[in-house]
Amino acid sequence: MSSPHHPGNHPDTSLDCPGALIAALPAVLGFIPVASLVLVTAADGELGAVLRGDLSEQSPQRLRELADLAAASGAEIAIAVVVDGEGAGCPSCVDEHRGLTRTLSVELSRRGVELAAAHVVSEVAAGARWYCVDGCGRSGLVDDPTASPTALAAVLDGRRLYARREDLVEVVATRDPARTALLETVIGSARPPERVRPDSAARRDIEHALACARRNDAGEALTDADLGRLAWALTDTRVRDTLYALAVGDGAGPAESLWAELSRTLPEPWRVEALVLLAFSAYARGDGPLAGISLDAALRGAPHRMAAMLDQALQAGMRPEQIRELATTGYRLAKQLGVQLPARRMFGRRAG
Repeated sequence: MSSPHHPGNHPDTSLDCPGALIAALPAVLGFIPVASLVLVTAADGELGAVLRGDLSEQSPQRLRELADLAAASGAEIAIAVVVDGEGAGCPSCVDEHRGLTRTLSVELSRRGVELAAAHVVSEVAAGARWYCVDGCGRSGLVDDPTASPTALAAVLDGRRLYARREDLVEVVATRDPARTALLETVIGSARPPERVRPDSAARRDIEHALACARRNDAGEALTDADLGRLAWALTDTRVRDTLYALAVGDGAGPAESLWAELSRTLPEPWRVEALVLLAFSAYARGDGPLAGISLDAALRGAPHRMAAMLDQALQAGMRPEQIRELATTGYRLAKQLGVQLPARRMFGRRAG
């Protein structure tokens, strides 16, 4: 089961209009789902976490896990969408879909969540026909995913939508294995920072990270020396915790681009800290798909307290504005260290 996604600042999608709900899925997930089981949760009339898994992997155990995630998000109701290339035109597939959603409904009910509806569609595309899984006779056409209010809001928020989940994964995948292997040697042979470092050393490392973000944003390639210094700097909790604050500052864009570059370039275990910084930045601006992909990669690399906490928050459907409050610690640390961070941005909810 992939990490839950949350609509963030995007407009709430009508839960009683299947064509619009299905059309909104690519914008919420960050990619167009295929061969998938998608579960859309809601509470108090508002869209909550959106959960997706590969259709071929939906065993009874996986469905129990899916129901656990839905319940943990505080869901009251849920709507299932089965995306299957066979659609409703395959008799054996229809039986499989009904059995799948029946089991899911039972597991959700045991956890106090009602499966309000289940739809099947061959593809998430404009004009594709959806049907109700239980054979109720209802059907309709999917709205244009590129013109949905959720998609438009995502674009205005600066999010990129991907055709495939694999394309989203590539955002944090190691880009040049040969260079990463070389960096592992360079970083590993470098002298690690002393365990007890003066505040002035942490301050210089933060200022170096800020400078690297500006240079990277301007298209200047970072040197191996830059990357090595950043890798070791992120092992200092004062440096790392201060840099989380950049996610809510005026320099959030360049900082996030730097974390993405480090995620694609640094070797393990140094890469993990960059992935968590990227996840925090993406989550803070409402990009649940990128946050989830980054956290998946980080947690596969090594145990990490911040990664685990963010992953739990994402699964619970915690909203971006709540996550942003964690950046306050970074600003407080920056003040103690004598570092001038970019001014904090004002976030507001878009009308509509």
